[in-house]
Amino acid sequence: MADIQQLEDQIVSLSLLDAAALVKKLEERLGVSAAAAAPVVVAGAGAGAAAPAAEEKTEFTVILKEAGANKINTIKAVREVTSLGLKEAKDLVDGAPKPLKENVSKEDAAAIAKKFEGIAAVEIK
Repeated sequence: MADIQQLEDQIVSLSLLDAAALVKKLEERLGVSAAAAAPVVVAGAGAGAAAPAAEEKTEFTVILKEAGANKINTIKAVREVTSLGLKEAKDLVDGAPKPLKENVSKEDAAAIAKKFEGIAAVEIK
């Protein structure tokens, strides 16, 4: 049990870039994709609990639908919102539609969407 706690502490203390590298290595080693699994979980939760979940929903996902006319400004906004590096932000913008932030409050989702007004198309789910 102490080993699990130590591992958790080490993972939590990783920088964002180190955490992203860890995810990539685990994806390669285990033959899975974390990005592919996330939308499935979101879709499954929405389908299972129809109307009551919509009223009580407290966590939202902000999705970058398209990059917009000026990709550079979109990449800058993505970096500001997600704290990703330049290459990761560019890859996210090039791969749109993709989730920008998951499990954020309604207020945070609205603030993120406001940052992308006039720059790129985003959707809040």
